Parts: sequence; structure tokens; C-alpha cells
Amino acid sequence: MSALPDPSHHEEVLVSPMYLAGSNGTGDAGFAPVAHWPHHYLDDGPCQLLVTSPDQRIRIGWFGDDFELWRITAAEDAVATPRWTATFNHVTPAEIVAGLTTALAQDYAASDPYENNGRFLAGPSLYWADAVQPLLDAGWRRGAAKYGTVEITAPDGLAGVEIDTLRGGRDAETVMLWAGPRGWGTRAEAVFTARTPSHLIAETAAVMASSAPVVRERHMIHREMEPLVTLTPVGPAADPRVSRSPTPLDVRRTAVTEAVRRASRAPRTAADLRVMAAQSRTTSSARKRSSTLAPTAAARPPAASSAPRHSR
Repeated sequence: MSALPDPSHHEEVLVSPMYLAGSNGTGDAGFAPVAHWPHHYLDDGPCQLLVTSPDQRIRIGWFGDDFELWRITAAEDAVATPRWTATFNHVTPAEIVAGLTTALAQDYAASDPYENNGRFLAGPSLYWADAVQPLLDAGWRRGAAKYGTVEITAPDGLAGVEIDTLRGGRDAETVMLWAGPRGWGTRAEAVFTARTPSHLIAETAAVMASSAPVVRERHMIHREMEPLVTLTPVGPAADPRVSRSPTPLDVRRTAVTEAVRRASRAPRTAADLRVMAAQSRTTSSARKRSSTLAPTAAARPPAASSAPRHSR
């Protein structure tokens, strides 16, 4: 017996904190700041889309099926070895990637390719705090760490940054922004190599420090993340009296509503009867819960909700 479609499965919700929202399956938000740059769609190889600056000094690669979903580099010229590399894994919200791509678009617009003076090629600051100042300003706390490293953690303990102050070689990975519990589907990671300009890391970190929520469909939230985030249904975007084209979400909701309506009006098939039975069980269960919980809910004031705190 197949279960009824759940109309809330594709419901759009606002997710906060944003750094725990995960990916929405597309790179649209990350590519939006460079939408006017050349796009190269690749049929062979793991990189499916490559967006480059007009002179190809900056390259933004989308690896749709890999753990490292994004790979972003900058070089002195189109054929030079990258000066620095930033990678974002498949759990990282594209909105965080947009913090970096927005800064790159601004730096490129202000640069002169003939003078090779792009700020995106500047050397990193000697002070590690310059790369993560937005996090410190937002109240993220420095914690204990082994020699040669600095760790800063969000107030909720669910995100942080690890910095290798010894820096290692020119291509060593020295800064890692992370969010979420360890696990394939729960841990977001953004890694920057040693010569990444500090202001680019700071712009990325500033997005992580933002309190603004992001939109996701409910099914996009990993089940282990649900207790750790706040989900707020997205209200109607427009006056319902104004005609508009239906969205995919509207189509799915209409299909479910029509299935229930048909079953209640003319239960001629086994499928219709199953719909009616499931609907009846749901209604009955809801009434029982309402009659049982109503006195308790009325007897006490609502408690303030608080996000669970976890340490790494």
C-alpha cells in the first residue's frame, strides 16, 4: 500500500541559522554575482560548469557529483598556476559561496588586467584575525587549540573556523570554515589555501555570521539537522486575488488536493478508498491529540524556544 503524498514535503521554509541549511541542489546563488561572466558547460570530466572572468584569471568550477562541489581559483593570467584555491563541499549553502563570488566580481571590476593589479591576487594579511573579523564581531569565541592553530566557534557551538597560523607551504590549506555535526550529509566545509587574500575569506565569513535565513524546501533539510535549525513556513508572496503563473510547488499541492477531493466525492477505486481511509485516520488522530493536549497547553504559558547546544 503506497502512502499518501505529503504536501508539506515540498513546502518552502525559512531556515536559520543559514549555515546549517545545507545545499538546495543548485549553484544558482553562488553563480548569481558572476552571471555576466563567460559560462563553459563541460560534457566530459567531473567539472560540469566552469564560469571564468573575461580574461580567465578567475575560475569558478561546479562539480555537481563530487564531495568538493565548488573549486574556485585565481591566477596571474589564464595559463598560470593558481595563486590560491578555495573549495566548498556538497553540504555548504550556495549563499555562503556567494560571499566569495560577490567579492571576486567586485575585485575584478575594479582591476586592470593589463596591469595585473587585481585585489583578488593580493597577499594575505600577516594577522590571522583579519580573515575572520566578521565572526569575532558577531560574538564567535576563540577556544583552546593545539600549537600553531586557532579555533573560533559560533555561540551555538554548531559552526566554527580552524586556522593554521604556521601556514605551511604556499598551497597548504590554512583556513577552514565549518558548520554542522561531522558526517557526509551534515558537515559543511569551506577550505582556503595559504595565499588566499584575507579580505576574500572575511567576505565569506561575513555571510556565515549573518542572521538572515535562507529558503529551502522541507525535504532538503537533512533529518539529523532538523532539531538544530528553526524552520518558518514562507508566507504567500503575493495577494491571492492577483492571478499569477503556478509554481512547481503549486502544481504539487494542487495534485494532492485533487486526489483527496476525488476520493471523497466518488470512492470508486481501491486507491480512492485508501485516500479516504488515510484522511479519516489523520483527522481522528488530530482530534484526539487536540482534546488531550488542549488543557495542558492552556494551563501553562508558552516556553521560550532555544536551539540545542553542541560542542565539537
